[in-house]
Amino acid sequence: MNIFIILFCVFCPLLILWLTYRFPFLNKVGSIIIAYIIGVALGLTGIIPDTDATHEIQTSIAKVTIPLAIPLLLLSSDIRSWTKLAPSFIKSTIFGLLGCAGAITVGFLLYGRHNAQMFANIGGMLTGLYTGGNANLASLKMALGVDSDTYVLVSAYSTVMSAVYLFFVIIAGKKVLRLFMPDFKYDKTKEDGDIKIENHDNELFLGLFRKDNMKNLGLAMLITVGIIAAGAGIAMLFPKDMFQSMFILAISLLSVLASMNRKVRSIKRTFELGTYFILIFSLAVASQVSFATLSQVDGNLFLFVTVATIGALVFHVLLSAIFRIDTDTTLTTSISLICSPPFAPVMGSALKNRAVIGPGIAVGLFGYAIGTYFGFAVAKFLMLLV
Repeated sequence: MNIFIILFCVFCPLLILWLTYRFPFLNKVGSIIIAYIIGVALGLTGIIPDTDATHEIQTSIAKVTIPLAIPLLLLSSDIRSWTKLAPSFIKSTIFGLLGCAGAITVGFLLYGRHNAQMFANIGGMLTGLYTGGNANLASLKMALGVDSDTYVLVSAYSTVMSAVYLFFVIIAGKKVLRLFMPDFKYDKTKEDGDIKIENHDNELFLGLFRKDNMKNLGLAMLITVGIIAAGAGIAMLFPKDMFQSMFILAISLLSVLASMNRKVRSIKRTFELGTYFILIFSLAVASQVSFATLSQVDGNLFLFVTVATIGALVFHVLLSAIFRIDTDTTLTTSISLICSPPFAPVMGSALKNRAVIGPGIAVGLFGYAIGTYFGFAVAKFLMLLV
């Protein structure tokens, strides 16, 4: 059974990526969500048994894949290009981050103080999720020491609320916001031709394992292993109980620093390979779910996630309205932070505004880079409120 679980986690992502390529609807749903659905389904049906031995294998897979995924996802980032974004996108990003932290703080004060440490850690994970995406959620699970059962519940609840959020912003977001916010005005004098953002809206990457990509993948993995080794060395300088947290934070920082080198940043397929490892992680974690896990429904946790998701949008919109940020910029920034960069093209298409796609992806990539740090800081801040 252990061999089956390992093979399942390694090869099922290939099927998922093919499905998202073959069926446009599934591509819009997203490979990460599909991975969670498949993993949960196998766990609930008992195909993957709910035993301690099985969970040990699944946990080991999860622990290995996240340190591999983080550098790969960040190596293609270009921090310098983020500073060239239109001022309205920079302001909207700041408002989005403040809105996320504000909503999670309110949710914690309302529903989390009875179990402060757990809910502070959950708040940190949600901050990472709604700042950058599932990669940050996963890395914060490790950095904050959150158990797998809690992680699965947070993932499930946040997926439900994110679907509600996504439906609103794409279908009705602009119609509602334009009632009290200005419309988007494209000013070509603010356009910067030097901004080149790689578009990761299609997470299939069929050519990822082609023979002509093996050299790039080998180099990327060599750099990744070097970053992991250096991160472990840095983490060892801290007390033993801080090793996991410092390790995740260190490899995130080292990855961003490495991305500042043009040759490193130009290595192809690093983002795609990182996504592949995130899919392996998602399957390993989601397949641990069982009816015993779902029976642990926590009303306070669900309300906390609800306030965090809806509140993040409400606070973001209020701040943007006060400072007269336009509707398209606000919605694109919000969806890129809360749902990750691949949704920026979806939002741009819904708004019929291609001008917001590039900056929207850049905002999401910025969220990837800072999400772990921001989430860790919010978790520690929440504990100060007890």
